[in-house]
Formats: sequence, structure tokens, C-alpha cells
Amino acid sequence: MAAANYLPSEDQFQCSICLNVFTDLVSTPCGHNICKDCITEHWNNSYRCLCPMCMEAFTIRPDLRVNILLSKLDTQFRQSAQQKASSSSSQQQVSKPGEIPCDVCTGTKLKALKSCLVCLVSYCETHLEPHLTASRLKRHQLIDPVENLEDRMCTKHDKPLELFCKTDQTCVCMLCHVSDHKTHDVVPLKEGYEDMKVELEAEIQKRRLKIQEIQDSVNLSEKDADREIAEGVQIFSALKESVERSQANLIDAIKEKQKTKENQAKSFIKELEQEISELTNRSTQLEQLSHSEDHFHLLQSVQSLNSQHPTPTKDWTEVSVRPSYEGTVVRAVSQLEETLSEQRKKLVEAELKRVQQYAVDVTLDPGTAYPKLILSHDRKKVHHGKNKKNFPDNPERFSDCASVLAKQSFSSGKSYFEVQVKGKTEWDLGVARQSINRKGVIPLSPQNGYWTLCLRNGNEYEALDAPPVRLSLKSRPEKVGVFVDYEEGLVSFYDVDAAALIYSFTGCSFTEKLFPYFSPKCNDDGKNSAPLIIISPVRVK
Repeated sequence: MAAANYLPSEDQFQCSICLNVFTDLVSTPCGHNICKDCITEHWNNSYRCLCPMCMEAFTIRPDLRVNILLSKLDTQFRQSAQQKASSSSSQQQVSKPGEIPCDVCTGTKLKALKSCLVCLVSYCETHLEPHLTASRLKRHQLIDPVENLEDRMCTKHDKPLELFCKTDQTCVCMLCHVSDHKTHDVVPLKEGYEDMKVELEAEIQKRRLKIQEIQDSVNLSEKDADREIAEGVQIFSALKESVERSQANLIDAIKEKQKTKENQAKSFIKELEQEISELTNRSTQLEQLSHSEDHFHLLQSVQSLNSQHPTPTKDWTEVSVRPSYEGTVVRAVSQLEETLSEQRKKLVEAELKRVQQYAVDVTLDPGTAYPKLILSHDRKKVHHGKNKKNFPDNPERFSDCASVLAKQSFSSGKSYFEVQVKGKTEWDLGVARQSINRKGVIPLSPQNGYWTLCLRNGNEYEALDAPPVRLSLKSRPEKVGVFVDYEEGLVSFYDVDAAALIYSFTGCSFTEKLFPYFSPKCNDDGKNSAPLIIISPVRVK
């Protein structure tokens, strides 16, 4: 009875071949217990009869006998396990759509608790018990339940995918490691996962920092916008006041002229009325004298009258009181234009100061220079020489145009650099995209990847847009500033000394790196021998 009430642990009822609880338990002559079907199949597939536990060999297949006591205990253990499983099943959840079911359950499938990467089977709580208690099964790798466990087997070697090849970024088995991935960086799955997790977290952190950078840029942009609005309101308020003041002055001037003419007209009318009065009196007196028949007395009287009251002799034919307003409005508008020009100059000066804050250090790239160009040791000056040097014709080098690019490039944000063009009669200056054609004669235009300004014949300036734009400049620039806003698609050129905007390429679409572009053009027998000089550092005005 004591034996009947005692139940050993589950691993004592596990078959050494199938690793499950005994089914139809039998014993070998050497005393080991095994499932009858398991040992029979084992011996049928082997040319020798060996005990799978102690490897004792039998010359004749022995008769298998039942260990009565152990068989009874096995039956009791099964009954107890079934009762436990039945009780546990009632408490466990039935697998729902979208959940991983237990592969061992028959009938109602319970929700799987774990999946075994060795057995390639998913287990509910009850059927998982052997993996938690049996010493051999404890070595199996359990994970949270997953579908398609067969996908975790190597299709080539039919082995578990237990390793991760960092070189090929793929899961491999042990045999793959020693064959196809022998020289690769192969690590256990867990280590590969941890490394990937670290890399992923680094990428996440990088993007978080980028988000913060963008947010900071938005905040700065908001401050810039507020500043621009404040400056704009200030400027336009000043312009509005100037316009209103000019308008008021114009009206006052016109009214003053009108008032002056009205007063003049009143004076003329008064004078005319006085003359009319005098002439009327004279006419009356003459009328009275005309009745006398003493001609001598009549003449004496008329002479006396003329000497006392002379006849008005003023010629009123050319007298006019029509006011002249011609040029009044024009002069007012001219004054307004002068004010507008002053305000515009102030705006450009402020704008130039802002873009100069984005100054970058630019140096010339000798690997791109046309063979006749001569670069200074500090890579800041370039001019055209007489002799063509025997440089290798690498793909980056200009073969026929007297041009050179900078070593530095722009692929985001804002950038600014300044170039001295003093003393030159011809030059090209601007930026060019990385993929430009550098062989043969190249028309400079945005379509060909160039955003440039040029000087020809000493005083002819053009923006090489499509079509080219002739520029009328008040003065010849000696120092040209180039500003690039990559995201905004903007390339602007400034006369630095005059603090004047020369030209802007707007609405550009940049998709690759931009390099500062320089062409001092030909020497022209010494007339254009002055170099283009990159100014560094930039002095903010």
C-alpha cells in the first residue's frame, strides 16, 4: 500500500527514447524501463540489439517483460497527471483566434504558454510541464509562443537556426556556420538580437536627437520669423508714414500754390476794378465836356483832366492766374523712391549680416582644376596661367573649361562664402552640383547643374539663369558674397562692399551635393591676370 500511495517525480516515468511518460512500459534484461513501441522500433531499425540506456549488447533479441510494480506506479502517475491536466485545463484559457494553440492538445486546443525551439512544438501549461521538470528537457530553449516553428529550421540542413550571421544579416544553423559562413561574423541569436537592439536603440536615439534638432530649428525659425515680421512692420510702417507724409506735403504744396494764385487773382481783380472805376469817372467827365461848343475850352479841360487822372495803360493781355502743377507729383514720387531706396539698403545690409553668420571655410580642390589654372599653396587663390600642366585626366577634373571646384560641399542647411573679384575683366562664380559634366565646353545654366553669376568685357554682368538675365549694377563689385539655402532652394549673390543684393536664383530643387564653383577665365594677355581670392575669415559688416 505504501508503494501504491507513493508517486516518484515525472522524470522517473520518462522513456529514454521518446522522452514522454511511459506508454506500455517494459523492462530490458539489464533492468532499464522503456516504452514497448519505442524499444521495438529502435531494435527494428538497428543491426544490433543494444540497450539505449547502458548500451549493453544482446546477441539474441531478448524477450521484454513487464515490471509489474513500476507499471502500476506508471498507471497511477498517468491517472494523477490526467486529473491534474483536467483540473488545469479547466483553469487555462481556450485558444482564441489570433492566439497560438497548443500543438499537443487533442479536442479543445488550449492557449500555448511557450514554444520549444528544439522540439518545434508549442505547449499549453499542462503539456509544458515535462520541459520544466525533466532534466533532459530543461536544456531545450523555450520562447514565448510563436507560429510557424518550422520556419526556424534550416531548409538546407534541417537544423535549428540558432545563430545569426552579422555579415549577411541572416539566421543560420550550426552546419551553415562551418560551411557557407565560415569566415563571417557569426554570433548566437541572443547576442545578435542584443547587438541589433543596441543598434536599433542607437538609431532611435539618433532620430530623437534629429527630432530635437528639428524642433530647435523650428523654434529658431519662429524667432527668425518674429524678427522678420517686426523688422518688416517697422520698415513698412516707416514707408507708410513716408508715403502719408509725402502725400500730405504734396497736397499742402498744391493747396499753397492754389491759395497763392487765388490771392494773386484777387489782387488783379481789385486792380482791374479800380481801373474800371477810374475809366468810368473819366468817361462821365468826358461826356459832360462833350456838350460844350467852345472847342478851345474843351481841349484845355481834357488836357487838365489827363494830367490830373491819367488813363490806365497796363497791358492785361499776358496776365494769367492759372497755376502750374507740372512736376509736383513727379518730384514727390522721386523723393519717395529715394526714401524707399534708403529703406531697401537698410534691409539688404541687415540681410547680409544675417547670411554672413553662415560663413564656411572654403578651399580649392586641385583634383578638379583645369590644367592651366594655378592654385596658391593655401588653396585660397586661383588664376589662369600660360602653360598647361600634365595632370592626370581624372573624371573630376575640368578638361576644357578654366574652372575649379571647392573641396567642401553643401548638402543641407545654409552656407555662405566670399570671393574677391577686384581687378578682373571676366569671371564666373557660384555653385555646381556634384554630377556636372566636367569634360568639353559646358554651357552654365541651372539645367546643366550650375547656378552662377558672370562678368564679361569688364562691365557686363549676367545671371546665367534660363534664359540669362542682364544685370544693371550701380557699381562694380570688388567682393562678391554667395549664399546657399539648400532646403529653401535659394542661391543669392551680394555686392559685399555696397551691401547690395545682385541676384537670387529662387525655387531651385537641390537633390545632391553642391560645390562652390570658380572660373577666373583666360588671362587675356595680362588684362585679366588678377586672381579670384576666397576671403577667409569672413568679416561681418
